[in-house]
Amino acid sequence: MRLTPSERDRLLLFTTAELARARRARGLRLNVPETTALVADTVCEAARDGARLTEAMAAGRRVLGPDDVLPGVADVVTRVEVEAVFDDGTRLVVVSDPVGGGHDGEDAPGAVLHETPTEELEFTDLLSLPVTNTSTVPISVTSHFHFFEVNPRLRFDRALAYGRRAALPAGVALRFDPGQTRQVELTPIAGERVVIGFAGLVDGHLDAPGAREKALERAHACGYLGSGQAGSEKPGDASHHSSTEHPEGQS
Repeated sequence: MRLTPSERDRLLLFTTAELARARRARGLRLNVPETTALVADTVCEAARDGARLTEAMAAGRRVLGPDDVLPGVADVVTRVEVEAVFDDGTRLVVVSDPVGGGHDGEDAPGAVLHETPTEELEFTDLLSLPVTNTSTVPISVTSHFHFFEVNPRLRFDRALAYGRRAALPAGVALRFDPGQTRQVELTPIAGERVVIGFAGLVDGHLDAPGAREKALERAHACGYLGSGQAGSEKPGDASHHSSTEHPEGQS
C-alpha cells in the first residue's frame, strides 16, 4: 500500500494516540508525546465523524485532565495544533490549554519566550489570482497550505501558485462555496522552502531543479484543474503582483 507523507504522519499520530489510550487504560499517566498525540488524534477523529471546527476543538480539550498526565506535562503542553480534515476541507485546529491546570504564559517551565515585535510583519511579493470552486460542496483552505496543492476541484492557474500560500495569518482559512469565484492573494512560502506532505505533489525543496515542472506533471496526471496552464510568471517578474503590501493581520 502506497501512502503519502501526510497519510504516514496521520498513521504515526494514530499509533502514538493508541499507545496513550492503552497506557491510560492501565492506570498510567501520560508523558508529553502521548498527551499531544491523544489530543490531536481526538480532534482529527471528531472532524472525520462530521464535527464542526468548534466541536472538534472542544473534543480535544475534553479528552484529558490534569490527573491523566505526569507532573509538569500540563505546564509544557499548553497548546496543540493539528491539521484536521473536515467535510468542507482541511483546517488548522488550535487547542489551547488542552490538559487544563497548566500555566499558559511565561511562567510555565520550558515555555518559549517571544520577543515583542517592534513593527507589524508584512506580506511581500503578493500575487492575486481568481479561484473558482467547481465542486458541489464548500471547500476551505488554511493559511499555510501550499496553494498549488489545494483541492483539485478548485480552478486557477496552478503554475502561478507554485511555491505560494494564502496571504493570511496562521490558522485563518479561506472558504469557497460551490460555484463561487474569489480573488485570492498569495505570498511566497518562506524559510527553507521545503514542502512535505499536503497532496504529495512536491515532497521536497520547492526550488530544486525541475521540481516545479515535475509537480505540474503530477498535478495534471491526477486531474487537478488549472494544472495544464503553463503560467506566465517568471522568477523576478512582478507584473502579476499586487502593487501594495498587506500587514500580517489583514486578509
